[in-house]
Order: sequence, then structure tokens, then C-alpha cells
Amino acid sequence: MELSRVSPLLSRLVAAPRLLLRRRFTQNSTLFLLHNSNNKSKVILLLKHKQSKALATKAAAETRTPTNMVKVIRVYEHGGPEVLKWEDVEIGEPGEGEIRVRNKAIGLNFIDVYYRKGVYKPAEMPFTPGMEAVGEVVAVGPGLTGRTVGDIVAYAGGAMGSYAEEQILPANKVVPVPPSIDPVIAASIMLKGMTAQFLLRRCFKVEPGHTVLIQAAAGGVGSLLCQWANALGATVIGTVSTKEKAAQAKDDGCHHVILYKEEDFVARVNEITSGNGVDVVYDSVGKDTLQGSLACLKLRGYMVSFGQSSGTPDPVPLSALAPKSLFLTRPSLMQYTVTRDELLETAGEVFTSIASGILKVRVNHTYPLSRAAQSHTDLESRKTSGSVVLIP
Repeated sequence: MELSRVSPLLSRLVAAPRLLLRRRFTQNSTLFLLHNSNNKSKVILLLKHKQSKALATKAAAETRTPTNMVKVIRVYEHGGPEVLKWEDVEIGEPGEGEIRVRNKAIGLNFIDVYYRKGVYKPAEMPFTPGMEAVGEVVAVGPGLTGRTVGDIVAYAGGAMGSYAEEQILPANKVVPVPPSIDPVIAASIMLKGMTAQFLLRRCFKVEPGHTVLIQAAAGGVGSLLCQWANALGATVIGTVSTKEKAAQAKDDGCHHVILYKEEDFVARVNEITSGNGVDVVYDSVGKDTLQGSLACLKLRGYMVSFGQSSGTPDPVPLSALAPKSLFLTRPSLMQYTVTRDELLETAGEVFTSIASGILKVRVNHTYPLSRAAQSHTDLESRKTSGSVVLIP
């Protein structure tokens, strides 16, 4: 008998009430016996072992629980944007303490480039990049309370893997998104906004009367730092690469904008501050600017290096900090949102600042998730400004 005819037959028999299907093995064949409630047997099939094995494989395939396939970006080797591959992967159901989220919008950040290049090392290869997203909860793990299907949630800075149509997330690492905030806006600001919050409010607490220097002032984080520092009462100096970005930085609250390709930013900062220097520098550029940033600081000033878009900075000997008793830190959002309370407080202040108008979010660029490689190319070549969002 053909296997295509046998398999449906066995499926119907197994499903029948009070009937039990059993197998007995002989030297060359398999007997399929049908038992009823009176414990009487009837041989219904005699198959060679090869046929029996094929039948078992086919039956297993027919009874396997259906799997969910989603599109994701995968990276199999470190390199340029071309290593970002658009693929189908299987996603399971959330386990205890987990939720499954269907992403609506995904934030693009320079840290994604660092992981793609291998500047930062992922836990395993291949991996799916992405550190922030906003989406709808579509499944909840067993016994989980506090999250329900249909909730709109956001996450940033936790487990990597947001370049995906859907993903499994720890429920304690997501935050609810207020209904008044569009998912695209929330996705564009979660990681950058929380980064700006901890840099300005906790890493170095900016207060009225402070003078701050923000490198890459028209970038995703830089734009938010300018707006927020201005609102806190600081004098804001920003560096940018083009006149178009200078106009944006001015609009974001920069009191003094420096076109670093046309003038020496160290000399210009010295002029603006009458030789006193700034209280703090927020530097996400790295290699090209770190030494100059240190030179811009006043006595006991704070050097906050939180990125390296131009490359890894050269080592700074401790003796270089001594002449002005400088402070140097290389902070990370993950160390400032360790507890659930810290995460909720940080995200909450970002959402409040959006609602109050302190922060204006510019989503200047959107790309389909399938074109993530192009978004990385544009980001690295500084063709973008403000926030960039990927849409699944």
C-alpha cells in the first residue's frame, strides 16, 4: 500500500474512540495491530521495516505542532553592511516570565554598527542585531501577570535581537508605551532618550549655569542632549559637520554651533568660554575627537565618552588627567537601568519630557527592515540626521 494512503488511514484510526493502535516487530516487517475495548486484535497492515520507518517519519511530520516563521536580519560574520542577511527563522512560544512581541517599529542606533563590525562582541554567532523596538504583545508566557495580549510595549538596551518581525522578550525588560505616543516616535527615542536621560541626570547632573559641549550635536542622541541640556538651564555648545546640521542644532537649543570641518573646535570652545573651558563634554565620536574634548574641559571637568563612531579612541594615560584633575568615564545604559525601578524611572522621564514638549523627536529617515543594510550604509556615511527607524 502506498504511504500517502496509509498515513491518513492511521491518523483516523488513532483518533477513533476506544481503539488502540500498536506495532509489533518481526525479523523483516512491522505488524500494525488494532485493539478494541474487548482486548481483541486485528492485523490491519503488514509493512517492511523500510516502509514502516518512512511512515513513522511522515506521521510525525503531520502531527508536529505548527511553527511560526518570521523574517529577521541575521549576521553570520562581522563586516560591512553587506553581512546583514534577510532570512526566515522559526520563533517559538514565550516561556515563563516571557512575552512574544510583534514589532511595529525598530530604532536604528550606532551600537548596531559596533556589533555588526565586531567592535562589540555578540554572545553568539549568527546573531540578530538591534537594541530597541516598540510592538504589540501577541502571546504571554505561562503564569505571567502584568502584561496582556494587545499591550503596546517598548524595550531598549536589553537583549539584542530587535531586527525582527517578532521576538521573545523578558517581560521585566519592557515598559508600557503611553497611548499618546506613536510607536514610531517611541521606537526612535527609547534607547537614545534613555541614554540622554542617564547622561544628563545621573552620569553628570547638568544644572543651570553649567556649560556643556556636545560632539555630533545633530545626531540621534546629540539632538536630544541639546534640547534637554538647554531646558535644564545649561549653556550648550555643539559640533556638527554641515551647515544643514548646524541649523538643526540651533533649533534644538544649541547656543553656539561649531562647524568642526571649517574651524578648530578646541580653539573655538576656548574663545566661547573665555579660556575657562566647559563643565562636561558628551562625546560619541571617539577617536577623532577625544583628545580635543579633554582639552576643552575646565578644572575638575567631566569627560563622558559614550560612543566611538569614528573608531576606538587611543588609550588615555592617567597622568593626562592630572593637570586639571579631570574625571573620565565610559558609561553604558545597561549599567544605569539594572533594576526594574531604574528602568521605569528612566523611560518614564523620557516619555514625560516628550509629552511636556522638552524633547522634540525627529524621525528624519525610515527604511523597510529588509533594507537594513542600506540604513547602516547611510548612518555610517553621516547621510542621516536625527532618528532613523526600521519598519517591519
